[in-house]
Amino acid sequence: MSAYAPHPTAVAPSRGPDAVPGDSVSLRGLVGYGHHGVFGFEREQGQRFVVDVVCRLDLSRAARTDDLHHTIDYGVLAQAVVADIERDPLDLIEALAHRIAATCLGAGPVHTVEVTVHKPQAPMPVEVADVAVTLTRRRSDDQP
Repeated sequence: MSAYAPHPTAVAPSRGPDAVPGDSVSLRGLVGYGHHGVFGFEREQGQRFVVDVVCRLDLSRAARTDDLHHTIDYGVLAQAVVADIERDPLDLIEALAHRIAATCLGAGPVHTVEVTVHKPQAPMPVEVADVAVTLTRRRSDDQP
């Protein structure tokens, strides 16, 4: 079970006097092995997925206090994202990105997240270096 789960209640991000709208914690190049895809051989053989996440949150209090409790533990978040990649298969990497976004929004004070899922070995009719989707999700007032 991951330490981060989809956020159970709507929480407005804190905005202290030192808050900067661009504050973020980024994890780039997280690698997991998953069985996602619409083709049977993708489900059977599996493949490598690479994920980048940018979590937006107010880092002013963490910067002032030097206290991990006022930010996110990116080691724990990295493990949770890889667990999302490696758990039950999905057809689309769009759905995988959405799953990962929900996990990131469950990471304490994160109010917005951008998730990119790369599928470098995607079966394609022409040669490509990478296939990726990027989505942005925000914690909203009507989120359960």
